[in-house]
Amino acid sequence: MADALIRLLRDRRVCVLTGAGISTESGIPDYRGPMAPPRKRPPLQHRDFLTDPSTRARYWARSLLGWPRFRDFAPNAAHDALARWNAVTGVITQNVDRLHHKAGQSNVLELHGALADVTCLTCTAHMHRDELQLLLERNNPHALDWKHTLLADGDAELPDSVVDGFHVPSCLQCGGVLKPDVVFFGDSVPPARLDVAWRHLEEAEALFVIGTSLTVFSGYRFVLRAKERRLPIAVMNVGPTRADADATVKVEAWAAQELPRVVAQLSSGSSSSSRS
Repeated sequence: MADALIRLLRDRRVCVLTGAGISTESGIPDYRGPMAPPRKRPPLQHRDFLTDPSTRARYWARSLLGWPRFRDFAPNAAHDALARWNAVTGVITQNVDRLHHKAGQSNVLELHGALADVTCLTCTAHMHRDELQLLLERNNPHALDWKHTLLADGDAELPDSVVDGFHVPSCLQCGGVLKPDVVFFGDSVPPARLDVAWRHLEEAEALFVIGTSLTVFSGYRFVLRAKERRLPIAVMNVGPTRADADATVKVEAWAAQELPRVVAQLSSGSSSSSRS
């Protein structure tokens, strides 16, 4: 099926949509794939984070432990291959790990934001997550000894009992509530960000979906738009996806293992890089 994928995408400008599965082989657990760890609680809801101080304390306690490891993950062969592929109009990623940037990818749109950025909900001041990490560790030195399991969204699984008494820093500028600059469940992708994603797809002659089941509509909407435009749709994933019925080609494979060969073949003798 990889050969069919190469024939489909050759000499076409391609918009790439990626999900957690492309980062699995970098060591980051995914959400729903065959290697996903079991979840002991439902995903964090946007409304709960805004309205419940205990929810925020639980989130930041888990993030304090998960962030140092999450921050140090490196791109794998799939990220590197995409960064070398000149036919890409843009990469729309549902991931918050910033691995496409680390690989040197241009035209990356982080649909759900990035964990490396933190924003004040009151004054909109920004800080890097590393700066907040220093405050979290200073305020909660006992937390560094907690045992934990890393999760897909950059935090760690912890029992509620150890979160009691956790001190959450406030904005250094105004004392407001700090939030990771990511889209939680129940929130919406900012319109300006979505506009950029649509432009990436409008400039493309095919959509290539990599490493996502597309369970969440924020990613699946691009498949629907590609279908409306009668663009060929290619899928590379381990396990079923919401786009399987609409896919022109589906390749069942881990991206880090198969994508480098596909990109090498597409880049060999392809005229895509010279097209406007």
